[in-house]
Amino acid sequence: MWLREELLKSIWHAFTALDLDHRGKVSKSQLKVLSYNLCTVMKIPHDPVALEEHFKDDNEGPLSNQGYMPYLNRFILDKAHQDFDVLEFNRMCWTLCYKKNIYTKHLLISDEDAFKVWCIFNFLSEDEYPLIIVIEEIEYFLRKLTEAMDSGWSEHRFAEYKLKLKTKTRLTAWELIELVGIGYFSQGMNRQTLSLGINEVFTQLILDVFKQGYMMKKGHKRKNWTERWFVLRTSTLSYYVCEDLVEKKGDVILDQGCCVESLPEKEGKKCLFIIKCADKSFELSVSDRKKRQEWIQAIQTCIQLLSLGLMSPHREARLRRRELRRRQQGDELDLAERMRQLQAANEGKQRQLEDLRMKMEEAAAKATLEELRREKKQADLQDRYRKDLEREKMVRQQMEEQVAQKSSELEQYLQRVRELEDMYHRLEEALEDERQAKQDEEAMRKLQARLLEEEEAKRAELEQLHLQQQRTLSQAEAEKEELLAEQLVKERELQAAVQQLGRLESESRGALEQYQVVSRKLERAANKTKTWKDKVAKQEGLLRLIQPGDKAPQMITNWGPASFTNSELELRKKTWQDSKIQGAQAQ
Repeated sequence: MWLREELLKSIWHAFTALDLDHRGKVSKSQLKVLSYNLCTVMKIPHDPVALEEHFKDDNEGPLSNQGYMPYLNRFILDKAHQDFDVLEFNRMCWTLCYKKNIYTKHLLISDEDAFKVWCIFNFLSEDEYPLIIVIEEIEYFLRKLTEAMDSGWSEHRFAEYKLKLKTKTRLTAWELIELVGIGYFSQGMNRQTLSLGINEVFTQLILDVFKQGYMMKKGHKRKNWTERWFVLRTSTLSYYVCEDLVEKKGDVILDQGCCVESLPEKEGKKCLFIIKCADKSFELSVSDRKKRQEWIQAIQTCIQLLSLGLMSPHREARLRRRELRRRQQGDELDLAERMRQLQAANEGKQRQLEDLRMKMEEAAAKATLEELRREKKQADLQDRYRKDLEREKMVRQQMEEQVAQKSSELEQYLQRVRELEDMYHRLEEALEDERQAKQDEEAMRKLQARLLEEEEAKRAELEQLHLQQQRTLSQAEAEKEELLAEQLVKERELQAAVQQLGRLESESRGALEQYQVVSRKLERAANKTKTWKDKVAKQEGLLRLIQPGDKAPQMITNWGPASFTNSELELRKKTWQDSKIQGAQAQ
């Protein structure tokens, strides 16, 4: 009988050996070889198309263990039967992995013994990956090994070994093989004794052999007695020609209806017993009564296990040990949690006591500070009253001095007001002169604007005459004399216009001279105003003088500053352009 979990452990070793980069992935070609070998030893028809179809989305590159596991369960393990050789299956997986993980030449055990230790590791290891064996199972295996070698168990030596491990309380399969191979727990034993001990433990744990040995069996046909090597497993009692298990002669199938009984001596045979099955019975003989009792008890145990539907005692013991470890771990976790809670509660109590002590210290400090503050406050109040009395005396003296000073300042202030009123009247006269000068300046600006308008008109006429002259020159040769006559007339008119322009220019120069005279008057008035302003500023003035606004920028013409604004200039420019256009249209 085999379990899927135990098969998966062996397959995991093979898969890990193929994972050269230790990334949890194996190439597709290697998985094909592994799958073919598994199908061969498990007697399952190999279907390469199923593998290709399963990994059709990942045809290139390595394939992970998670991706191979569904294929393994569906197309191999689900199709496996109980009739294949599990030992051959384990040996195939061992062949793929052991050379890449351990070198047995320097050890006391052979490759065959290392394989048996590897199988025992898979049996005792935890059902989690990566596979490891805990210290309790290591102790169980070593105890079984020392018992099989008829050597006493050394608790002291195992305690020393656990100290060497320190924090590492779990071993891998290769570390377990190394531990057995170095002979640390088999000192004084030769290789053969160690190999026999490993084989006995392997037979019990892996092959589920309850008991084995030579017995005499009575034949069914010839009724003769023949010595056979018997091997008792959970559901069968197999017998072979000899103990090498090469030539198998038959099986006694055990079930719930079987029974085993001792028989009295007969036919010269002693220590007889019989196994009664549904179809036939088997008479057996051993050398002494002790062995007979051991065989009867072992066979009855197998029948009881079958009736209860239980597995072998070793498997049941393994499950009980795991369950005990889980309960112990749970108890340890619960204990740790309770300890943590108690520690947290203790720390909370300590914090509360510390807070209470700190509060008491703070209250005492506050009371001390309050007393010091009260005493200081009384001393400050006394000092403040004394300083207030002194300050009141000083304030009274200062107020008397300030009253005398304010009286003298009032006289000075009234005198200054009278002087400022006189200066204000003079300033009004200066401002009146300044307004008169500005009016004269405005009249000159208007005169200058009128002259500029006339100048523009004459210029427009000259331009029109010039245009007419150009048009006249473009007429035909036949009208040349008439044009020359007209040109003379036009020239005379042009000369008259030039003379008139000269007169206008002389008038403009006269207007400019008048403007300069007015500007000088305005400058004198401004200087006079500035002088009065300076006098007022020297007197700690109580009034802010009203000053004339800034002058706008003046327009400049060919004859000097103009007396008109930008808007007036734009209006005159537009009038001149309209007159020019009308003259051109009239021609």
